[in-house]
Amino acid sequence: MPKTGKTPKLLIVAASAVIGLVLVAVLAPWISPYDPLAQDILARLKGPSAAHWLGADQFGRDLLSRLIHGLRASLGISAAAVIVALLIGGTLGLVAAYYRGWTERIVMRCMDVLFAFPVILLAIGVIAMLGPGSGPTAIAIAVVYTPIFARLLRGPALVVAESDFVMNARAIGASDARIIFVHMLPNLASVLLVQTSLLLSAAILVEASLSFLGLGTQPPAPSLGTMLSEGRNVLLLSPWSAVFSGVAILILAFALNLLGDVLRDTLDPRLRGEQ
Repeated sequence: MPKTGKTPKLLIVAASAVIGLVLVAVLAPWISPYDPLAQDILARLKGPSAAHWLGADQFGRDLLSRLIHGLRASLGISAAAVIVALLIGGTLGLVAAYYRGWTERIVMRCMDVLFAFPVILLAIGVIAMLGPGSGPTAIAIAVVYTPIFARLLRGPALVVAESDFVMNARAIGASDARIIFVHMLPNLASVLLVQTSLLLSAAILVEASLSFLGLGTQPPAPSLGTMLSEGRNVLLLSPWSAVFSGVAILILAFALNLLGDVLRDTLDPRLRGEQ
């Protein structure tokens, strides 16, 4: 029995989960019960209660409010980084596939240099040059994922560049920019959509890792990785900050990864007819 009957339901579930998380992040200033920086000294390290549904951290700050704003920060940084990587890396991949020759060699060898570094090590190196903070973290993640998008688009773009409609566009004198962005790019939309969702899931983990190490979002601003790092210091006294921030990272990464997997299964014609 084909998977086509089951896939739409799973796609709806995954998309609904991602949309719900994005809405929570966007509406954070309006739905969080407290100011994420406000301190209630009497509630320090206390567990969930009627006043603080998820408890309070070591400074008496409401964990639910910080979790909501932390989700906003982590998702915003990761999304900005992936979009920048998509624009730069995708353009480089398309240009390399279209022009071939020395252009392709130079572009792809530069991408190979970036690929030679482990993800976290390269990100830490970029932040070491720019300094810690939300902006440098987004730039570091974008640098890490730019070669991935370049390599991803180059392969299928090589096939599309040799197709009949591209040859016809060349024959009638269409400009290179028009051929690349009007004729080639739309035929790679499904690949981009799937990979963007999957890399956004990975970017969430990288951002959380950098914030956990103290290189990302700086205190007292909330971030899921920062909350996890702060919670480990009082883990035996009050595990709520570490537990809830860790669960939030898990849910966010899982929802985005699930969406990417379902989109891949739905859009890839080779997988539609599998059992």
